[in-house]
Amino acid sequence: MPPRVVFQGVAFMPQPAMWAPVRYCTPASPCEPPMSDPQRLIAFDALTDGGFAEMEVVIDGDAESLLLYRDGAQVRGFLNICPHAGRRLDWAPGQFLKSREGHLVCAAHGASFALDSGDCVAGPCKGDRLRAVAVRVHDGHVELA
Repeated sequence: MPPRVVFQGVAFMPQPAMWAPVRYCTPASPCEPPMSDPQRLIAFDALTDGGFAEMEVVIDGDAESLLLYRDGAQVRGFLNICPHAGRRLDWAPGQFLKSREGHLVCAAHGASFALDSGDCVAGPCKGDRLRAVAVRVHDGHVELA
């Protein structure tokens, strides 16, 4: 991160050929990096009801594969990682298996996950769960919450 200069309560970050104000700082409220805008992932209408999508996103500074599942007006997000062996859940990029019971099925070892909670309901990781990722629908798009 480039050095930060604070002048009369305003933080400045060096930019190519200029200095740009970043945010107001006070002794009671020290300068912190500005909050980033929500990360838009996909248009809500592009995700069919009962369907899946896979997105590459950055979460806590790490690149991750994110599984999205649409259930009516709601979208749920989970890391695309099986808790059993740490492998991706999809059998091909963005291609997921769904059982007749409506569970997500891991392509590697057949573990089944409830899509409302991420709980493993059958298979080698029964009792474990997928790692949920907070997403929301806003202005017709699915974005990280």
